[in-house]
Amino acid sequence: MPSSGLETVSQSKAFGGVQSVFRHQSVETGTSMRFAAFLPPQAEVAPVPVLWFLSGLTCTEDNFTVKAGAQRIASELGLALITPDTSPRGDGVPDDPDGAYDFGLGAGFYVDATEKPWATHYRMRSYLERELPELVADALPLDMTRQAVSGHSMGGHGALTMALRTSARFRSVSAFAPIVSPLNCPWGHKALTGYLGPDRTAWREYDACALIEDGARVPAILVDQGLADGFLAEQLKPELLEEACAGTGIELTLRRHPGYDHSYFFIASFIEDHLRWHARALAR
Repeated sequence: MPSSGLETVSQSKAFGGVQSVFRHQSVETGTSMRFAAFLPPQAEVAPVPVLWFLSGLTCTEDNFTVKAGAQRIASELGLALITPDTSPRGDGVPDDPDGAYDFGLGAGFYVDATEKPWATHYRMRSYLERELPELVADALPLDMTRQAVSGHSMGGHGALTMALRTSARFRSVSAFAPIVSPLNCPWGHKALTGYLGPDRTAWREYDACALIEDGARVPAILVDQGLADGFLAEQLKPELLEEACAGTGIELTLRRHPGYDHSYFFIASFIEDHLRWHARALAR
C-alpha cells in the first residue's frame, strides 16, 4: 500500500495487475508531482523489478501509460513500470514565454536547471535520481536492486544520460528515437542554454555522446529508430551515438525501421522487444 506521502489519483485493474497514478509533494521541484505505476500480479507475493520509462516533449505520465500497450507483457514478465511526468507544473512554475512546446512545461529535459527563473522548480535530474526512487522504494513492493530505464525522444535522452551517470543503479537501458546529443541539435541548444546557461562544458553531463566520450560506460544499449521520423536528421542523429560507442566496449544495438515515425504507434510496435530485453537483464 502507498505511504501517507502518496495520494492515489486513479487506480484500475489491468492484466491481473494494477495501474495507478499517484500524486505527491516534491521537495526537489517545490511542486505537486504525478507519476504512473503499474504493478504486475507478482507484486502481491514479493517485490518485483522495475522499469522506469521517461517520456518526451509535451508528454505527461499518461502518454506511455495509455498508448504504449506495455501492461500485458509487463504482467507476464512480473515487471513494474514507473512513469514520471516530464516537468514540474502548477502555479508559479515558469513556462516558455512564447508558449513553445520544446521548453518549459512538459519539456524539463531531465536536468537540474541553474539559470533563473528555471532553477527553483526545474530539478528533474535530482527528482529522478534521488527523490522519486526513495519515495517508491518506501511505498511500493519494488525490488530496487533490479532497476532498468527506457525512454522516448527527450525521455530517451533522459534514460541514456541517467544510466550513464548512475550506471550502478541500472542493469539495462534502452530508448526509442532518443535525442542522443543535445549539444548537436536545435532542441538541445535551446533547452540547455535556457536551463544551464551558455557554457557548453556544463552541458556535457546531459549529453549521452559526451558522457561516453568522457569515460562513462554501460554494458549495452538498445535503441529503436523509425526512418520516417520527421525529427531524425535534424534532432535525433543516432549515428552520433554509433560513433561515440565505437571501440568503447558498449554493445549498442541500433535498429532502424523503414516507414515508422516518431509516434506512439512506433513505440507500441516494439515495446514488447524492449520489455523482454530488460527482463532478461533484470533476471541475471
